[in-house]
Amino acid sequence: MKYIRKDFVLALILAFLSVNATCQEKASSVTDSDSKVEKQDKKKKKKYKLPDIDLSHWSVTTPELNAKGGAMNIEPPAILNYATDDRLIPYMYNDSTAGALVFYAFPSKATTANTKYSRSELREQMVPGDNNTNWTFAQGGYMKGKLAIEDISKDSNGKYHKVIIMQIHGRLTNEQRDLIGQKDNNAPPILKIYWENGKIRVKTKVLKNLSATGEALLHEDAWDDDKGFNFEQEVGFGKFILEVKVTEGKMVVILNNNEYKVYEDIHMRKWGVFENYFKAGNYFQSRDEGSFAKVKYYELEVKH
Repeated sequence: MKYIRKDFVLALILAFLSVNATCQEKASSVTDSDSKVEKQDKKKKKKYKLPDIDLSHWSVTTPELNAKGGAMNIEPPAILNYATDDRLIPYMYNDSTAGALVFYAFPSKATTANTKYSRSELREQMVPGDNNTNWTFAQGGYMKGKLAIEDISKDSNGKYHKVIIMQIHGRLTNEQRDLIGQKDNNAPPILKIYWENGKIRVKTKVLKNLSATGEALLHEDAWDDDKGFNFEQEVGFGKFILEVKVTEGKMVVILNNNEYKVYEDIHMRKWGVFENYFKAGNYFQSRDEGSFAKVKYYELEVKH
């Protein structure tokens, strides 16, 4: 009888230990499962990123027509709602996987003065909502962008279309405009930076008559295009960094912190007569049917 009791107690102990081990195993399995789900959730959350761009001092022009038949332009603070603004969603939107702001452009009827091309492009506004406050070379300026071409069409010869990705545009003050009898404040762009067949090309302006002074400098026909400059590095469809530094009589363009183009001459010194503003985005350079470009900006900053 004693042996039967001992066997019974031993069986109970073994059963308890077995049940306890099973429970611990299940608990451990649940904990591991919860941990895996939590890690997966964290990975998913990390995938969603936003571009490092403050739009409070930029307006944007798109390929969309406005009510007056011109190119649509959205200024601050409305531009800050680009992610929910039906006017902007097709042309300016987040790629939250890449953490970039995408600018999409194609040939449309929505063009601006003195051009046949359409754009989805930012225009610097030192005072939000005001185009009359700009800067001179003497005051200086700095722009830096991290960007990439996401996609771009090809022409009938199989070559990629061109797109302007950064600019410094000249502007007449109201007094200068009235002095030369011009209808608007438009002046030539002193800097155009192109993405062209996977490389970066820079164009600037040169004065036709080096002895010109004063009022003569204000006329657009006083200036001509230079021959252009090509950086050696091929950026293709990868990320790259562009910097533009402007001081009195000098302009420097830097690609990926290892290639430099310096403009420091009489043309830069005499350009000091104009006011200026930065531009960045997608100024598409084609009217071919079905053509398009998508430009991604990951970062964009401006300083004065």
